[in-house]
Amino acid sequence: MASLMPHAPRTRVAKHRGEEDSSMGELLSTVTSDVQQLLHQEVELAKAEVREEATKAGKAAGMFGGAGFAGYMVAVLLTLAAMFGLANVMDLAWAALIVTAVWAVIGLVLYRRGRARMRTVSPKPEQTMETLKEDLRWARHPTG
Repeated sequence: MASLMPHAPRTRVAKHRGEEDSSMGELLSTVTSDVQQLLHQEVELAKAEVREEATKAGKAAGMFGGAGFAGYMVAVLLTLAAMFGLANVMDLAWAALIVTAVWAVIGLVLYRRGRARMRTVSPKPEQTMETLKEDLRWARHPTG
């Protein structure tokens, strides 16, 4: 009888460990499934948010386009008003030439300022490139 006693707890312990292993496996499977489902839902939520924001941005861009067109029309009509206003004191052809010259000067000034600003634009993200180089140096020599 004494020889049976030590075996009983071992069998019970082994059986209990088997149940724990299957329970741990099931638990790990459930957690993994839940995490995957959560990540999938988060991705879907992000997509929905991006779509909504893109729709709002598209509508705003359309309004900016309309405002640009309205501004263009204002410029055209003001140009005509200036031209006809000058026509009261000089020939219409000279008035049109003067208004055209004013617009040419405005265009030239805007072009030169835009070209000067464009020269300061860098197509490379300099700060990001430097940070990546630093990360690479650190990864090669983490203690140095």
